[in-house]
Amino acid sequence: MVGMTVFHADLAAQSVPRYTSYPTAASFSAAVGASEQRQALGRTAEGSRLSLYLHVPFCERICWYCGCNTGAVGRTSRVTRYADALIREIGQVADLASGRVTRVHFGGGSPNALPRSDFVGVCEALRRSFRIDSDAEWAVELDPRGLDADYAQTLAECGITRASLGAQTFSMPIQVRINRLQPFREVALRAAELRAAGVKALNLDLMYGLPGQTLDDIATTISRMRLLAPDRVAMFGYAHMPRLLPRQRMIDGAALPDAGARFAQSLLARDLLQEQGFTMIGFDHYARPEDRLAQAAASGRLRRNFQGFTDDDADVLIGLGASAISQVEQTIVQNEKHIGRYEEAVTAGCLAGTRGVLLQPADRTRGWAIERLLCDGAVDLDAAQRTFGTQGLLDRRTHDRLAALVLRGIVEISGAKLKLTPEGLPYARLVASAFDQHSQLDAPRFSRAV
Repeated sequence: MVGMTVFHADLAAQSVPRYTSYPTAASFSAAVGASEQRQALGRTAEGSRLSLYLHVPFCERICWYCGCNTGAVGRTSRVTRYADALIREIGQVADLASGRVTRVHFGGGSPNALPRSDFVGVCEALRRSFRIDSDAEWAVELDPRGLDADYAQTLAECGITRASLGAQTFSMPIQVRINRLQPFREVALRAAELRAAGVKALNLDLMYGLPGQTLDDIATTISRMRLLAPDRVAMFGYAHMPRLLPRQRMIDGAALPDAGARFAQSLLARDLLQEQGFTMIGFDHYARPEDRLAQAAASGRLRRNFQGFTDDDADVLIGLGASAISQVEQTIVQNEKHIGRYEEAVTAGCLAGTRGVLLQPADRTRGWAIERLLCDGAVDLDAAQRTFGTQGLLDRRTHDRLAALVLRGIVEISGAKLKLTPEGLPYARLVASAFDQHSQLDAPRFSRAV
């Protein structure tokens, strides 16, 4: 499998968005905010399927590699105050939005940075305010270092059905370099406690491209991972952007693997995970064949949203909490990122949206094309234009970008059908960027293509 994939240094090193939305957050502006957010939520239909994302921007300890909107817990009262604001926002949004909730996802940061009583209070507020399906999936992202058997039991009692454990690497020397000391035995114990409590579906988050990381480190981590028996694995490439993320300045840039080494690490991880029976999902997710994510990919129902690749088929995504993003039809709005200002807004009875974008017809067409390309590895451009009734998907700039990738063997084009070649799969985001008419590509704010 490795032999089928050629390393193109100039392509792998390019900076491109992850395309969890289109247009991406780089195109959001203050021209779209709380007013548009209110109008969009008010337009949701009674039969709409709602997906809720709740952001908890706190961690007990800050990892230096992290690009998330999060900060150290500090005083417990600070976190409790945030949970109270989150409960207020839940009530305000539920009063506006119609429909039934089919999915609830807690992300961060580390949602288990919330005291157990506060986590329970937030879950009770959700059930009190929204109409939630009895079979809705409740998922949570967890820091194993802040977890114990009692917290695992609380999660199960709150209805959590899937948990993602952040591990990144099981190499202790690399853990020191990224300020995330977390022995394998600790992660294994937390996984066992979650399963014992009744949280049966487990995901594991890993990374490549970390400082000092080698192919041996990748192989050892994936070998040890087998003992955890996760249902899904995410293998993310570390994005080093110290100019935008001050905490990353603690990482020695000279110790980072170069583009060629990163590429080799991503391919090795792919091959080892597939040897363990995982199905590759998109460009950085893997799932057991019996998992719903793999089934969605096999049947063409895979989606991509702000949580990455997903089998979530909800009509409306509602983000709750500081920096959370909502998408309702043609309106994308992001909440205030600053925790204090977010709390002030919702405490005053206001919605927290401060920036966003209104999708134009061409945005919807191009966004659909990007999503299908990333999820399916192929896209029918005629189908995109028929679906949304717009033309001009293959304008001169897009055509030229794709033509250059065809010459490199990255994509194949037959009529209106575009398909990633086996060699081109690692470069999926770069191919998707050919359809991007908004972002300034290869800007330092984006991660490397591979």
